[in-house]
Amino acid sequence: MSLSIANMTICEAIALLEGKQCTSVELVSVLLNEIRRIDGTLGAYLSVDENDAVSQAMAADKARSEGRKGRLLGIPLAVKDVLNVRGQPCTCASKILQGYIAPYDATAVAMLRREGAVLVGRTNMDEFAMGSSTENSGFKITKNPRNIAYVPGGSSGGSAAAVAGGEAIAALGTDTGGSIRQPAAFCGCVGLKPTYGRISRYGLTAFASSLDQIGPITKNVKDAAVLLGVMAGRDEMDSTSVDVPVPDYLTSLSGDLKGMKLGLPKEYFVKGMDPEVEAAVRTAVEVCGGLGAEVVEVSLPHTDYAISTYYIIATAEASANLARFDGVRYGFRAAGAEDPIDMYGKTRAAGFGAEVKRRIILGTYVLSSGYYDAYYLSAQKVRTLIKRDFENVFMQCDALLTPVSPTVPYKIGETSSDPLRMYLGDIFTVTANLAGICGLSVPCGMSSQGLPIGLQVLGPAFREENILRAGHAYESARGLIRYGE
Repeated sequence: MSLSIANMTICEAIALLEGKQCTSVELVSVLLNEIRRIDGTLGAYLSVDENDAVSQAMAADKARSEGRKGRLLGIPLAVKDVLNVRGQPCTCASKILQGYIAPYDATAVAMLRREGAVLVGRTNMDEFAMGSSTENSGFKITKNPRNIAYVPGGSSGGSAAAVAGGEAIAALGTDTGGSIRQPAAFCGCVGLKPTYGRISRYGLTAFASSLDQIGPITKNVKDAAVLLGVMAGRDEMDSTSVDVPVPDYLTSLSGDLKGMKLGLPKEYFVKGMDPEVEAAVRTAVEVCGGLGAEVVEVSLPHTDYAISTYYIIATAEASANLARFDGVRYGFRAAGAEDPIDMYGKTRAAGFGAEVKRRIILGTYVLSSGYYDAYYLSAQKVRTLIKRDFENVFMQCDALLTPVSPTVPYKIGETSSDPLRMYLGDIFTVTANLAGICGLSVPCGMSSQGLPIGLQVLGPAFREENILRAGHAYESARGLIRYGE
């Protein structure tokens, strides 16, 4: 049969493999052909080991022929270049880690591998996950598959572009302040940020340890539920992972919203928001109401402080986490240094890009003597207030509906010289990371220029089934926005 990867979902691929309509080797071969054909234009991948991918697929086919089982047996997936995959590069899209090969699997990756997934390649990203456009990569700029003049979002822009552009069936991303949800919205696919602690962060190169979370980027909500079910759970290697039951997320995908109460936070519909974004999201809200949900207006009063709070906490944690990249143990080391201090300075100056340096400097400043209380400690107190806002609202609602971003995708280079403008674009996504709750991005329309718009569904901590149910019901009613349409 003739295989097409462009719109193929995980569940469709599983059905083909289980029905013996194709093999994993055939699936991977078609995917590799698409990457060769498309990626020179999109730039979604940093590296692809074709021989290893085919070898993994052959092993999966052999396992299937011997009667072995696996929820993802033979399914090819892409992985953001911030997660360790044994034997593959892990550069975090930074020149300071160029040439580094991961000696072990991240726990999330190991759980996918245990279920038979084929790990094809490493996707591009903003360097060390610091950015919202994938323009901050140390190696290349990824393009939006809907229109290559526009950014794909970030920092998981490579993963989102690969999925939306037909170069991946699904991919892993990470979300520190919206880095799964925003690129998924910009590229027109589904992105899930699980609750902090739901998926182990072991093997994830940390940006901001109290904010980072691993999650899937997929073509539909059902696939996101499948991948979450595989990766979720307590891990002894990560003390921040939480030992709570992992439900069967697929059973929550009922198709209707009867009995659900969905909140509409008034602070998320702000002056200056792109009118096409607001119109698309409000139309999506009406669809959810028509599916049986009760929609009520709610308030999250400390939302105005979220961006300031986030960029203090995130940069402070980044300055501490990135101190380890000094040219001593691994990665790039600058030549011509006169002593160790000189070597540290030259290595970090040459190895880090401008945005990473900017955030390290900001983080070091807010943690410095005389400023710690005024900035970092105050930000932690405000974070508690933001978390409390969500706790209060979730006593009234099962989930919240909001925009993902106040704008549609912008042109490549449009915000490169204005980092503050890019930071402000995270206004609707950073709150979920500060509060540690779960969030989902689902396509909800296209702008007049043919650029995707995303609906965000936010849910209480460890209640991913709520947002998956709402997202799936809306998606089913609206219909999938397929690549090429």
